[in-house]
Amino acid sequence: MFHEFPSKFRALLRNAAGSAYHITIVALSGGIALLLPAGAKQFLSFWSQVEHNKLSLIAVEMTVAVLLIAGMNFLHRSFRDRALAAYATGAGLVSFFPRRARGAERHIRQLKEDQGTGRTIKVIGSSGYSTLVDQVGDLSSVLDKCLGAQILLVNPYSQETSSRIQAIGHPEFTLDGFREEVRQSIALLKRLKAMGKAVKLKLYADPPLVKMVVLGDYLWLQHYHADLDIDTMPEYVLRHNRKTHGLYTLYTHYFEQRWENPEIPEYDLETDELVYRSRTGSELRREQFEPATLPCLEEAPIARTRALPADIVQRELRMNDVPEMTYGRMKACSE
Repeated sequence: MFHEFPSKFRALLRNAAGSAYHITIVALSGGIALLLPAGAKQFLSFWSQVEHNKLSLIAVEMTVAVLLIAGMNFLHRSFRDRALAAYATGAGLVSFFPRRARGAERHIRQLKEDQGTGRTIKVIGSSGYSTLVDQVGDLSSVLDKCLGAQILLVNPYSQETSSRIQAIGHPEFTLDGFREEVRQSIALLKRLKAMGKAVKLKLYADPPLVKMVVLGDYLWLQHYHADLDIDTMPEYVLRHNRKTHGLYTLYTHYFEQRWENPEIPEYDLETDELVYRSRTGSELRREQFEPATLPCLEEAPIARTRALPADIVQRELRMNDVPEMTYGRMKACSE
């Protein structure tokens, strides 16, 4: 009940703001109608003084010209913005946050809470820590209200992950730290599954491309940059519409393709194993998630050579001794 009060209060404020807007428009219209006769008299008296003064007349003409130019530019920009807004609406783009300011984070979190209640969450991410585990993350409060979750995270033990972290070269972004973040995300998903929620996790090996969260009819999208933090990247909010050419349909189809890819194994939250399945869903094989550390092989002891008796050594040397040929023997042999 306490959690529902802020949303109801915000809805009440939105309705009050709409009513106040209409009241303000009506009041302005009435004020203009009442002041129009007095304004006309003032304008006529002002014009009678200006029309005989050349400098004042030129100043008025220049002012009117500047106002006309500004008005035409405003109309041109308004028509252009309206066309761009129509394009964005057709594509399903409803919001754009160039940076994660405090107000933007609060608005994003509230919208996710409203859309995530009683739904299945679909997420593509990297380690999942900032989205799932962190208490100030976008989905920290949504996970308790959802029915289930389909999560795609990066396999921290893949070769591509190690290469990417080494290429970034940031002192605070280490391979051990990344693996620990993935472990904490897995621990959270295990707790959610123990609560009776339908939670599934899959780990992909290729470098992350986008960070995507699908909640009902809304989709949040960010793209990963090779040298920048994901929190500094802009975030786009897409909404599902009945048109088939919207970006929401495109990215949800991308998620389904990734989720149904048989090359991406499913993580068994009970046995901590990676389960590979065929396209029909039948299990093919299982692998351990964390590779076991192989024990170091002891070096084989070097065989010691035994000392041979002196008489055997001398006999071997005599057998291998080649007599030196003299000049006479060489001459006899040549003859």
